[in-house]
Amino acid sequence: MSRVNRFGQPIGPELPGWRPLPRPSGAAMVGRYCVLDRLDPDAHATALYDALVRDGDERSWTYLPYGPFASEPEFRRWIDGCVGDDPLFFAITQAGEIGPSGVASYLRISPEAGSIEVGHIHFSARLKRTAAATEAMYLLMMNAFALGYRRYEWKCDALNVPSRSAAERLGFRYEGTFRNATVYKGRSRDTAWFAVVDDEWPRLRKEFERWLTPENFDGEGRQRSRLALSPRGRP
Repeated sequence: MSRVNRFGQPIGPELPGWRPLPRPSGAAMVGRYCVLDRLDPDAHATALYDALVRDGDERSWTYLPYGPFASEPEFRRWIDGCVGDDPLFFAITQAGEIGPSGVASYLRISPEAGSIEVGHIHFSARLKRTAAATEAMYLLMMNAFALGYRRYEWKCDALNVPSRSAAERLGFRYEGTFRNATVYKGRSRDTAWFAVVDDEWPRLRKEFERWLTPENFDGEGRQRSRLALSPRGRP
């Protein structure tokens, strides 16, 4: 039942003792299948160029506001521009590999509201559809909620079906589409919004951790059971 103020107007739940949260530090996140390190151009640029550009597919850049890149120096200039606190980029390295094969970031970090977004997600072909890819998303989400954030967002071009499907697979709930939300690469974009909120996290965490156990994968790394995080209960 909604609370009301002294004027009889409905108001939101009280948050006793609420204060601005700490910002993510950029410290490494270590999982069973991958490690996320704060993006370091000197340490990561060449490996990421090889994974995302030289051996990559130009179609993977369609729904990002930058790329594809014609050369390693051009890519390096972009990587150099990614160093900062918001967006806060991480390089994703699969266990057993020397260099990273993907990136992701926190962005639109709002310690005052307790809201944080995950974005700039770009996985190489060898990282996509692996336990490491899912674990990277889990580690970022877990870290945000451990810091006390109440809302974890995912936004994408409304026409980006793979991104929308990934959001739902990871337990994000669709909240609506902002029409004519922005312009990028000379075209209009409607933006689809998804989010996970803090009271949903315990259930999602339990399912992530079940899915990520070694027993859930065969000798070829194929899952034995699917991740069941859809807000509508789909497997």
